Amino acid sequence: MASETYSHGHHHSVVDVHAVRTAQDCAGYLLPELAPGMSLLDVGCGPGSITSDLAALTAPGPVVGLDSSEDVLVQARELAAGRGLANASFVAGNVYDLDFPDETFDVVHAHQVLQHLMDPVAALREMRRVAKPGGLVAVRDADFSGMVWHPPTPELAEWMRIYQLIARGNSAEPDAGRHLLAWALEAGFTEITPSSSNWLYATPAERSWHADSWSQRVLHSAFGEQAQDRGLADAQGLQRLAAGWQEWAAAPEGWFLIPCGELLLRA
Repeated sequence: MASETYSHGHHHSVVDVHAVRTAQDCAGYLLPELAPGMSLLDVGCGPGSITSDLAALTAPGPVVGLDSSEDVLVQARELAAGRGLANASFVAGNVYDLDFPDETFDVVHAHQVLQHLMDPVAALREMRRVAKPGGLVAVRDADFSGMVWHPPTPELAEWMRIYQLIARGNSAEPDAGRHLLAWALEAGFTEITPSSSNWLYATPAERSWHADSWSQRVLHSAFGEQAQDRGLADAQGLQRLAAGWQEWAAAPEGWFLIPCGELLLRA
C-alpha cells in the first residue's frame, strides 16, 4: 500500500483543536455501552483527551491509545498522568497492522480516523480482528460536503473546494460520514447500529473559536502547505481564506453545522 498522508497534519493549530475534544461531545453514542473494567483500544487517539475520558469511565479496565505520531503521544501521556489515570497507556502503531493478538479488547474506538485512510474497509477489518467476540467497534466521522454555514461566504466555499481536493488527492474520503455504513457492510459486519450527531458553532464564542482555529490552519498547517504545493492556492489566496473565516465569525447570524455519522458494530 502507498504511504498514507494525514491531510490535517500535526501543526499545533490542529492538535490544539483535537485536545479540547471530550468523550461526551465526540462519543456520546458509545458511552451507554461502556462499563467499569472494560478493555478499550482508541485508534488515532491524537493528544488523548477523548482517550482519557474513556479511561476514566472504564477504569480499572486497560485503555490503550494508539496513534501514528509520537509527538502527539507525548501530550496524551502527560494528560493521562496529570489526571491520575493509571489504566491508560499510549503506543505508536498502524491501524492496518495492529500489534495486538486477536480478540483482545471489549471495545475498539476510532474518532475521525476513517476519513483520512486510503483503505477504511481494511482498517475496519483489522479493528474487528482485535475486538473480542460480541465486543464493539465504534466509529464516528464527519461529512464535509454535508457541512452548512450561514451567511453565504465565498471564502468558505473556496475553503471547502480546496479541502476536498487536498483530501481526495491523498486518496482519502472527506465525506466519510455518509460512507460508514457501506464500509462496515463491506468489512463483513452484520450487527450494526447507525446514528448521527452534529457539532454546531453559532454563539459568538463558538464562532470565534472555530474561525480562529481554521484561520490558523489555513495559513500554517498542512492544509496551507498542500494547497500551495499542489497549485490550489497561493499565499495571498490563503490570506483571503483566513480573512473570510473571520468575516463569517463576525456575523451575528453566523451558523456552522458539522454532521457526523456514527456506527456501533458488534464483532
